[in-house]
Amino acid sequence: MKIPQDGCLLRIFIGESDQWRGRPLYEAIVLKARELQLAGATVLRGPMGFGANSRLHTVKVLRLSEDLPMVIEIVDSREKIDLLLPHIDEMVTEGLVTLERVQVIKYRADGGKAALPRGGKE
Repeated sequence: MKIPQDGCLLRIFIGESDQWRGRPLYEAIVLKARELQLAGATVLRGPMGFGANSRLHTVKVLRLSEDLPMVIEIVDSREKIDLLLPHIDEMVTEGLVTLERVQVIKYRADGGKAALPRGGKE
């Protein structure tokens, strides 16, 4: 899959306990992005953060939170990101969604070899 040099970065800030149709929201978003054949997605789990309600979420031992901040990052062309946005609008009921322009320097798998098709078999 080739990403144009000028791409877009979609960032979705949600809580770890957020759900979509019985599964973690971050998982549902990544699977939808894969279904739409976007270039890739990464989920980051934050040790501390707060959102619109100003409630602090932390991983400190004495104050374990079951709702740590999660950030999903997806980079692709604007056209491909636009295919995902209506789904994000439906799925994310609380959180923050941002979009910014990025310059893609390198996108390769297996040391520059072509990526294997889905399922990992040639």
